[in-house]
Amino acid sequence: MRLPAAASLLALLALGACATDQVAAGGTEPITPTERYAIEVTPTPQELRLATHAGGLSHAQTDALASFASQWTPGGGDITIKTPEHGPDPAAAFHTASAARDLLISDGADPERVRIIGYEAAGDAHAPVVVGYMRYRARGPDCGRAWEDLSRADSNAPYNNYGCALTANVAAEIANPADLLSPRQSDPPDAQRRQAVLDSYRKPTITSTPVDPQAEGTLANVGN
Repeated sequence: MRLPAAASLLALLALGACATDQVAAGGTEPITPTERYAIEVTPTPQELRLATHAGGLSHAQTDALASFASQWTPGGGDITIKTPEHGPDPAAAFHTASAARDLLISDGADPERVRIIGYEAAGDAHAPVVVGYMRYRARGPDCGRAWEDLSRADSNAPYNNYGCALTANVAAEIANPADLLSPRQSDPPDAQRRQAVLDSYRKPTITSTPVDPQAEGTLANVGN
C-alpha cells in the first residue's frame, strides 16, 4: 500500500522540478510588463534650410517654418539657427536668421531656447540658414508575433505577450517621448498656497479645497 503513495509523491516532485528548471535555465523571469517589454526612444535631428533674403523671410518660408516649428516640443532641446559665414551676403543672412527667430518666438518658443550660431560656408554664396532641433521618437514592441498554449500553466508565469499591447499603446500615445529619458524640471512651489494650508492646519480647519457643487453627479432632483 505504500508503493502507490511513494509513486504519487515522486510524480509531484517531478512536476515541481520541471517548472523550477524552466526558470533556472533562463535566469530570472520578467514579472511586470515593463520588465518584459520596453519603449525605445531614439533622437532624430530635424532641419529646415532657408535661402537668405535681404528682406527676411518670404511667404513660403514663413509657412514652411511655422509648420516645421509646430512639431517642436520643449523636451526636444534648444532650437538652433545656423547662420552662414563667409558665404552669402552677411546682411541677408542676418535678416533671415533674425526673422526666423522672431517667428519661432511669436509661435510660442521660449526665447531662451532659440539660439543663433554661425557656421563656416567656405565661400558658398548659396549657403542657407539652417533651423534645427532634436526630435525624439518612441517605438513600441511588435506584438502578436508568436503565441504559446495559454492553457498550459504549470509554471504559474504570465504568457510571453503579456503587457506587449499596453507598452505599444503607451509608445503611440505619449506626447513627448523625451519624458521617458529624463523627468521635466519641476516648477517652483506656491509659497502663498502653502502658507494658507499651514494656517488652516493650525486653526484647525479643513485644509482641502471646498467641494464645487457643479462637480456633483446629480442629474436631476425631480421626485425628491
